Amino acid sequence: MKRRKFIQSAALTGLGLTVGTAFAACTDTQEQEKKNKSATSNSNMEPSTPMVIATWNVPNATTKAWEVLQEGKSALDAVEQGVMVEEADEKNQSVGKGGLPDRDGNVTLDACIMNKDGNYGAVVCIENIKHPIAVARKVMENTPHVLLAGNGAKQFAIESGFTPEDLLTESSKKAWEEWKIKSEYKPIINIENHDTIGMLAIDKNGDISGACTTSGLAYKMQGRVGDSAIIGSGLFVDNEVGGATATGMGEEVLKTVGSFLIVELMRQGKSPQEACEEAVKRVVKKSPNYKDFQVGYIAVNKKGETGAYCIHEWFNYTVYKNNENKNYKSDFYNK
Repeated sequence: MKRRKFIQSAALTGLGLTVGTAFAACTDTQEQEKKNKSATSNSNMEPSTPMVIATWNVPNATTKAWEVLQEGKSALDAVEQGVMVEEADEKNQSVGKGGLPDRDGNVTLDACIMNKDGNYGAVVCIENIKHPIAVARKVMENTPHVLLAGNGAKQFAIESGFTPEDLLTESSKKAWEEWKIKSEYKPIINIENHDTIGMLAIDKNGDISGACTTSGLAYKMQGRVGDSAIIGSGLFVDNEVGGATATGMGEEVLKTVGSFLIVELMRQGKSPQEACEEAVKRVVKKSPNYKDFQVGYIAVNKKGETGAYCIHEWFNYTVYKNNENKNYKSDFYNK
């Protein structure tokens, strides 16, 4: 299922939960243990480097990142160039040009990047710049800061050679005008109006980098910033341990600093899969209304083992390794 379906079907799952509960109770534990064992032994979990993993079904993005790795370039180059593919895709209404606007009709973008040395760069609420991930890298490498916002970020981008352009496409403008008729701010599970692409890569030297870029929650309040560009929430990398990135309702990821949590759990010895599951359970525990939103995580450790987990069904992710580019459906909490 594509990203744009991320928030849809899980809203219906609660309807069937009361049916057959007593019958299922005696077998659920055994069945779940089998499923978990099967999930963690899947070929996509097996150690392998170099490799690329990204949220959602983004084969073009992971292909580009893989090509960069095959050229002998760094994981940092790979994740930057990989997510730029999605930023430039006008059909993708959650990233870059063509992203759905805020409630005032402005397309504002957030992005961050993190390298093997723990350096970080980010931009938030930047307008009229198609590739915020490239600006984020320049913030990291060419300024004494780690985060630039709004007009300051745009000015820096222009001074760095980026050309401003209108990011509101006719398709996104039409969707916004239709939304204005009722102006209801009600994100619905698996009818996804907010999202991101997060990508992690390991290069031939075994070094890890990550990138995350988004147009954020559609029809958000002006100035809203989600988790994607905030270090430790939407993305975190520790080259000694591994990396993680998030997708879904940014407010909930921010409140639990999910990506940092996953890396720390891996540091303590958990597998990427176990760490992703614990991070999702932390969100669920802290949010009584977890059935009303989605959060999904992907992670990779230093050995190239991967993990993925989400609250509701239909989150998926793409892994490119061993010359194979495959999409996988994530396991999920709310069965």
